[in-house]
Amino acid sequence: MNQEQKPFDIQAYMTQGVERVVTEAVKATLKDPRESVFMAKFAAASRAASKKRRKAEDAGEHIPPFLIASITSQCNLHCAGCYSRCNHATVDGEPVRQLTSEEWFRIFDEADDLGVSFILLAGGEPMLRRDIIEAAGKKPNILFPIFTNGTFMDERYFDLFDRRRNLIPIMSIEGEKDITDARRGGGVYDRLIANMDECHRRGLIFGASVTVTTENIRQVSSQEFLKKLADRGCKAVIFVEFVPVTDESKKLAPGDAEREYLRAEIARLRQEHPEMVYISFPGDEKSSGGCVAAGRGFFHINSHGGAEPCPFSPYSDVNVRDTSLRDAMNSRLFRTLREDGHLLEDHAGGCVLYEKRELVEQIMAGLPR
Repeated sequence: MNQEQKPFDIQAYMTQGVERVVTEAVKATLKDPRESVFMAKFAAASRAASKKRRKAEDAGEHIPPFLIASITSQCNLHCAGCYSRCNHATVDGEPVRQLTSEEWFRIFDEADDLGVSFILLAGGEPMLRRDIIEAAGKKPNILFPIFTNGTFMDERYFDLFDRRRNLIPIMSIEGEKDITDARRGGGVYDRLIANMDECHRRGLIFGASVTVTTENIRQVSSQEFLKKLADRGCKAVIFVEFVPVTDESKKLAPGDAEREYLRAEIARLRQEHPEMVYISFPGDEKSSGGCVAAGRGFFHINSHGGAEPCPFSPYSDVNVRDTSLRDAMNSRLFRTLREDGHLLEDHAGGCVLYEKRELVEQIMAGLPR
């Protein structure tokens, strides 16, 4: 098999990409001893975590390197077509019986012991839970990308990110000002740009998350748009394919032609612009041997503690309040999805588990109560 035909390993790519960013950050921040020291320590911690996971794999236990943690169900925005609101997983007011900061810190401790290197903090809007983000900052062996709408980033958060370099804001942007504000609300784009400029001024690493739709796909993959992000110091762009959850929003979902276009563009960007990390979710599935959810590469914990295959597949048969993180990642639901080959099945595109949600519901119905 030649180099062009070699399957793309998303886990290896993300690990190598983060390590490359860490190396570049060390070089770029030699005048800032605190950041240089942290980045060097995290690089060593990441290698040690990889060895832990390899040792577990050799002993017959698979530990995913990533975890997605939705630390709140509350959000202040009403983005058009938001899957989380349509699934009633996101609300305006403060939800009841969310996991406490102490419970999340226990999860972070267990993840560290197992060799999980990256915990993506999501929501709702995660920056509404400053207590949890501050707790995450105390786990320097783990990198915490924070997927945020950016509207709550303030001086206290910038200072926190300056002190705790393992906290990496990933700001959601839909393209230029007109498209971003049309989906997220007036004034959001200007706030995001101001945040990016402040991060750049302070020498903080940050990234951008883009929800790819039929309306913005050309713009967000364009050289002009990505250069603007790079010039502002952005180190990672995560392309998240829009998953429709209502009939009205289906027109926004990329089809085969759009997915193939994005796949080709990302392959080109990775080749021509290695200074940034480019991830496509779930678009990288085909080249990484199938869906990486349900503990294969990551899994999701919702704000109430339910362990789910991924945010787009909100089904759970176990709660981390009642069990360990290790047991949660090996729940009956996860094992069935992994071992029966459901994550590897062909599908029309987008999220395989969302597309096959009736199958997941059937599996859930057959699990012991």
